[in-house]
Amino acid sequence: MTTHSARHLIIGGGIIGCATAYHLARNGESDVVLLEKSALTEGATWHAAGLVGQLRSSRNTTRMLQRSVALYDRLGAETGLEFDWRKVGSLRLAATPERLLEAKRLATMARSFGLAMEVISAAEAKELFPYIDATGLAGAAFIPSDGHVDPAGLCQALAAGARLHGAQIRQNVRVTDFDIRDGRIARVMTTDGDWEAGTVVLAAGMWSRELGAKLGLRVPACAVEHQYIVTEPLPDPDLVRTLPTLRDPERLVYYKPDAGGRLVLGGYEDDTRPFGDRGIPGDFTRQLLPDNMERFAPLAELAAQVTPVLNEVGIRQVINGPIPYSADGDFVMGWAPELDNLMLATGFLYGIAAGGGAGEMIAEWITRGRPGLDLWPLDVRRFGPHHGTRAFMYPRAVEHYAYHYKMRYPGQEYESARDLRLSPLHAILKDRGAVYGSKNGWERPLWFAPEGVQAIDQLGFLDPGWHAHAAEEHRAVRGGAALIDQTSFAKFEIMGPGALALLQRLAACNMDRPAGSVIYAQLCNESGGIEADVTITRLAADRFYLVTGAGFGTHDADWIRRHMPRDGSVHMIEVTSARAVINLCGPRAREVLAAVCEEDVSNAAFPFATAREITIGCAPVRAVRIGFVGELGWELHVPTEFGAHVYHLLREAGEGAGIRDVGYRAIDSLRLEKGYLYWSADISPDYTPIEAGLGFRVHLKSGGDFIGRDALSAQKAQGPARRLCTFVTPARLPLFGGETILRDGAVVSLAASAGFGHTVGQTIVYGYLDRQYWGEDDFEIEVFGERHPVTRVEGPLYDPENQRLKS
Repeated sequence: MTTHSARHLIIGGGIIGCATAYHLARNGESDVVLLEKSALTEGATWHAAGLVGQLRSSRNTTRMLQRSVALYDRLGAETGLEFDWRKVGSLRLAATPERLLEAKRLATMARSFGLAMEVISAAEAKELFPYIDATGLAGAAFIPSDGHVDPAGLCQALAAGARLHGAQIRQNVRVTDFDIRDGRIARVMTTDGDWEAGTVVLAAGMWSRELGAKLGLRVPACAVEHQYIVTEPLPDPDLVRTLPTLRDPERLVYYKPDAGGRLVLGGYEDDTRPFGDRGIPGDFTRQLLPDNMERFAPLAELAAQVTPVLNEVGIRQVINGPIPYSADGDFVMGWAPELDNLMLATGFLYGIAAGGGAGEMIAEWITRGRPGLDLWPLDVRRFGPHHGTRAFMYPRAVEHYAYHYKMRYPGQEYESARDLRLSPLHAILKDRGAVYGSKNGWERPLWFAPEGVQAIDQLGFLDPGWHAHAAEEHRAVRGGAALIDQTSFAKFEIMGPGALALLQRLAACNMDRPAGSVIYAQLCNESGGIEADVTITRLAADRFYLVTGAGFGTHDADWIRRHMPRDGSVHMIEVTSARAVINLCGPRAREVLAAVCEEDVSNAAFPFATAREITIGCAPVRAVRIGFVGELGWELHVPTEFGAHVYHLLREAGEGAGIRDVGYRAIDSLRLEKGYLYWSADISPDYTPIEAGLGFRVHLKSGGDFIGRDALSAQKAQGPARRLCTFVTPARLPLFGGETILRDGAVVSLAASAGFGHTVGQTIVYGYLDRQYWGEDDFEIEVFGERHPVTRVEGPLYDPENQRLKS
C-alpha cells in the first residue's frame, strides 16, 4: 500500500480541523494535510446551531474567541465564500435579581477582558428583541460584537482558505490504526495508505475517544445529545433577520435568528443522553438521532413564557444531534502528555464560536512550542487518569450539560463521579464536619462545619455562609495550631546521575544545594514565563522530591519529561499515592510536633526551608519545613498507611493548644495576606518571576544556563514593563477574581486573586500594573457593576520580614 508523508497531518474535517489547517497553511507551513473520513462538516459541525458568543470565565479563552470573530470578519473577502456571518450582538436576559447580579459580574469580567458588554434595562432588551415579554424582567446584558453564522458554510470557507494557502484536504479517508515507536506516532494507517508525519493533530470530535484508544490513550472527550427546534416563519421575517441572538439562562434556553424569518430555539435540560459511550454506532455520517420532545417540551414551555410568539408558530424541524463534550465541559487542547508528536484539538462544545481562534492557537502551539495565549483552562494536562474513563466522563458531562445555564455560584462543586481519590484522613475528617470539594478527583476539605451546623456548602454571590467558618479556621492558624490535609499534592521523585543537571536546566534558581535543602523554584519557558511553580527537596546527591499542586501534576511532569535526556541518566516516578501529607502549622506547631516526635525539632536543629526524616509515634515521616499559610509549620509527608495514626497523635497532642482542622478556603485568605502566589491565577506562562515579584528566586550567577535565562537577564537589566501589585480596602467586597481594576475611569488591570484577610482586616486584591501606574496609589475596582476605591500597597501585608515563618 502507498506510503504518504506530511509535515502536519490533521485528522478530522470539522470546524476545528479545517481552522487548524487554515492557520498552519496561512502561517507558511508546508505539507499540511487534512484527512476526513467522509465529507467536510459531516460529524457535528453541519447540525450545530451556529451561535458565536465570546465571553467565557477565562480572559485568554475570551481573547481566543475574540480572534474567531476577527477572522470571521475578514474570511469572506479572503476566500470569496460567504457563510452568513451576522454580527448582530447577543442578549442575555436576567429574569431575577440573582440573575442580574450574575449579569453584572459577567459584565465587569468582560470589561477586564477587553470585551464590550453592557448591562441594560428590561425595556432596552425588548427594543433589541421585540418578541420578548419583558414583564418582571430584572434586566439584561448585551454584547454588540457577538453574532451567528452558518456552521457548514463557515467550515467550507476555512477549508477553501486552507487550500488557497497550500494545504491538502483529502475526504473519504478513514484512519484505521497507528504505529507508535519511541513515544511518537511513526505511522498513521488509513484506507488510502499509510502516512508518516512530523505532527499529528487529533481533531476528530466525538470520534477522538475511539481513535485515542487505538493509541493507548484515554482522551477525555465524548459526546451527548443536544436538541433544538426550527420554527415556521414568524410574521415579520425582516425583523427576525435583524435580531440579536438571545440567551435566557433562567429558562435554560437560547434563540438564534434563522433563514426565512424563522427562529432556532435550543436549550440545556436535565438528563440528556450520552452518545457513543459504548462506541459510536456504524458509519455515523451526517446523521441525526430520534427527537425526544418529551424531554424538550419543558424547555419549550419555559421559552413560551418569555417569547409568547412561540405559541403562534409551528415547528418546522426538530434537530437532535450528538455534540462534542469533555470531562469538564471545556476544550481538550495541547500536546498529549503520553506522546511527543500528538496535538489534541477536541471536545469543543462551542466549536463554531471557538473554531477560528482555536485553530490559530493550535497552529501557534505546533510551530512556536506554545500558544500566544496561556490556555491552561483548556490544556489537556489539566486532566488526571480518571477523567477519560467511561465511569467518570459521561456522568460528569451529563451533569455539566444540565448546568450550562443553571445558576452556579462561585466555588460550587459538581456532584457526579465523586469520592474517587480519598486521603486516609477522609472518613476521620468527614466525621469532624468537613465540607468536601474535589480537585483532580481528590476529595479535599473546603471548610469545617462546627457542631450544630450542617456540613453542606453555603454558597452565594454577596456573602456566602462559609466565609464565617473559614474565618475562624484562619484565626486558628494565626493564633494557635492547625492541621490541614494536603494529601492531594502531586509528588514525584527525580533521580539518577543526570538529575541535578536536568533541574539546573529547568529551574531559574540554583538547585545545587546540600541534601536536606528545600527549594522553592520556578520552571520557566524560553520567554521567561512560569511553566511550573514547585517545591523541590534534595534528598541526596542524585535524588530529588518534587511537590506541586493537586491539579498540576500531569502538566508539570509533562514539562519535565519533555526536557529529560534520552540516555537513561534521569528517571522520574510519580509517588502521589505513596504519601499522605498533613500540614501542621501555627505559632504553637512546634510544641505539638515535639510532643509526638523522637527527634529535636527546635529552630536550631530544624531550620526553615530544610527537610528531615523523623519519627512520629510509630511512623517514619519526611518532614518538610515549609508551607503556604505564612506561619511556623511543617508539611509531614507520611507513608499513606500511617496517615491516620500520625493525625490522631497530632490531634491529641494539640488539644491543649486549641488545635483545629482547617480547609482550603482558609488557606486562600492566609496566603493572600502573606503574599504567596498561586499558579494559574497570579502566575502562569504569560508572566515571569520578575514581573510577579519573585525576582529573588532568579539566580543569574549561580543558577547556570537555565531555560529562559536570556529573557530574564534582559528583564532584570532593563526592568519589567509590568509587575504584580497588591491592592487593599477595609470594605468587605464580594470578589472572586476577574474583576476590573480602574484608574481615572480607565481599565488598567484585572483581579488575578482576591479575598478577605481576616488578620489584617482588609480585602486583598492582586493584579498586574504597567510601569506607568507604579507611582500611583489610588485605584478603583468594579464589583457587580459598582466601583469601590482600593489602595495599592507594597509588599506582603502579614509578617513581611518572615519572623513568624522562621521562628
